[in-house]
Amino acid sequence: MDTANRQPLPGDLVAEARKRVCDRVDELAERLVATSHAIHAEPELNFEEHLAHELLTNVLDEEGLPVVRGAYGLDTAFEADAGTEGPLVAVLCEYDALPGIGHACGHNVIATAGLGAGLAAATVAAELGGRVRILGTPAEEGGGGKVIMASRGAFDGVDAAMMIHPADADLENITSLAIQQARVVYEGRAAHAAAAPEKGLNALDAMVLGYGNVAALRQHIAPDERLHGIFIESGDKANIVPRRTVASWYARSPSLAGLEVLKTRLVACLEAGATAAGCGIQIDWIDGGYNEVVDNRALLARYIANAAAFGRDVEPAIAHQVVGSTDMGNVSYLVPGIHPMIKVAPFGTAIHTEDFARYAAEAEADQAIVDGAKVMALTMVDCWADPAVLDSARAEFAAVHG
Repeated sequence: MDTANRQPLPGDLVAEARKRVCDRVDELAERLVATSHAIHAEPELNFEEHLAHELLTNVLDEEGLPVVRGAYGLDTAFEADAGTEGPLVAVLCEYDALPGIGHACGHNVIATAGLGAGLAAATVAAELGGRVRILGTPAEEGGGGKVIMASRGAFDGVDAAMMIHPADADLENITSLAIQQARVVYEGRAAHAAAAPEKGLNALDAMVLGYGNVAALRQHIAPDERLHGIFIESGDKANIVPRRTVASWYARSPSLAGLEVLKTRLVACLEAGATAAGCGIQIDWIDGGYNEVVDNRALLARYIANAAAFGRDVEPAIAHQVVGSTDMGNVSYLVPGIHPMIKVAPFGTAIHTEDFARYAAEAEADQAIVDGAKVMALTMVDCWADPAVLDSARAEFAAVHG
């Protein structure tokens, strides 16, 4: 939105608004924490987050904010808006879990902190001349919910987007990697493994040889790049030369440009395995790859300043890094965005572990919900109160993305 004719709002109005959003989060705190615990207790996988969707949208309904359930053609997505004119800031909620280890990424915290921030900001949006959009974004853990929603218009007209992510420290950002997944199918020829093995073409050999090639390649890729894969189908019976096998591979790199190069090298390794075993190969890159997150420093500066008011010293992710991939990266290519990390667990506790899953529903995580909601709500107030914030964010975004 053009902010050329907007002027900074009076200081007393802004101060009162800041107090009100914090008070509103305090009013909601007990319910936010209870909702977090309920989501945590019933972990749901990609696009299956029906309970979480119901819990979160019920809160929005009962707090008087109209909500669109099943938004953008996704059963477990939602959207709620407040304000009628002015800059539009989106706050994002995630609530999917991981197979086997539940909420080991703490998405229950992300969901409820985002919910609290949006509800609090909604109480002052109209009088500050701003708009807020609360987006429930399913399937971050590999399903690309935000990518799908973006393609269907969820971020059209959005001036800035934000969310927080749990970690073992308060950090400015995740050390993010662009990622794309591949499904790899090898086709050989079945034969009796004892009576006539020479008549077979072993698709398992092709897959194993490809895996070995990638293992050798790992010595010669950049330290911050990643290649990892698993075997999904490896044959039917030991005395039958495997006719068909299937693998899943991930390629990750700090940038989209680097990812494209890495993908080419991965393909060469996998194809060489197929050639050596005399098998066919089909490599399908799965749509919805994740870009790296490009954090907007102008917005992040406001988040950091607001976090300090609650005793959270947000550090640069230099000495201590949390590495991962997220579809928030794709959002950051569309609009100015931030993805800071908030401390919910003892230092040194890695995400995607059973320990982290346990901490995601304990006292420190509960406090992070309240603090995170307040800090994001205050950052939204800053975006509406002073047009220079979004002007700087927009100029920075244009300089990075063109």
